[in-house]
Amino acid sequence: MALENLTLVTEFILMGVSDRPDLQIPLFFVFLLIYGLTMAGNLSIITLTSVDSQLQTPMYFFLRHLAIINLGDSTVIAPKMLVNFLVTKKTISYYGCAAQLGGFLVFIVGEIFMLAAMAYDRYVAICNPLLYMVVVSPQICILLVSLTYLYSLTTALTVSSCVFSVSYCSSNVINHFYCDTVPLLVLSCSDTYLPETAIFISAGTNLIFSMIIVLTSYFNIVLAILRIRSSEGRRKAFSTCASHMMAVTVFYGTILFMYLQPRTNHSLDTDKMASVFYTLVIPMLNPLIYSLRNKDVKDAFKRFLNNPCQSFRLM
Repeated sequence: MALENLTLVTEFILMGVSDRPDLQIPLFFVFLLIYGLTMAGNLSIITLTSVDSQLQTPMYFFLRHLAIINLGDSTVIAPKMLVNFLVTKKTISYYGCAAQLGGFLVFIVGEIFMLAAMAYDRYVAICNPLLYMVVVSPQICILLVSLTYLYSLTTALTVSSCVFSVSYCSSNVINHFYCDTVPLLVLSCSDTYLPETAIFISAGTNLIFSMIIVLTSYFNIVLAILRIRSSEGRRKAFSTCASHMMAVTVFYGTILFMYLQPRTNHSLDTDKMASVFYTLVIPMLNPLIYSLRNKDVKDAFKRFLNNPCQSFRLM
């Protein structure tokens, strides 16, 4: 009897954003539009910051990698989500679920620290402009991005291993639209204390450390801007980091909303809605935030449209 009760699952069922049959097709088209805009926007940012000679600065180097991360985050989740809107059996294999969780963690942790690196870049540009190209040299940029990807991969492998080190028996219905840590551990038929502790420590450490970098950077940026005497100088200084401040506020605001809810009001359905925002909506919004408020990106886009062949010859 004990052996029968320990029959392990070989696949999971994803409940999705909504289980109402009449909403599946409308939701499919809504999220198809979101994913299409995400692909177009982030590929545009990657292309422009790669081929335009005037966007070869540390700021746009980090922006390019943020776009790669946003593209990866959406692509790990959206295709399977879109397919599930159209089928009745919304399953994902055991190893497919593990791969999706690992991919999601790589990109979400990568985004946290890429935003921190971008905040540090803006801090140096505004507070120490004479030392900017020394402190944020190409070698330092490559090092920061490489460490971000390496740390993200290490975190993803560690946390995914913890989540899938426990047993999953008869219950296999995930109350989510992708494989995430909390909805998975709810289904476990073994003790989840160790993986839950590891996830809590990892998530808390990553958020606190990155937020210290972001808040310290912007605190010093605001002080530096306030010390500028001319209104035109203050406007120019603020405009160089306004887009990043907006992106940081939207991203961290969503994450903190999810993690700082009182336990009595916390639910997986609320997590699901917050997850839609930071895995699908924010990657769509970031290219718009960085292009609509950025004259350099808009000018580069115009140059690319006027003479794309010339742009590619500059690579």
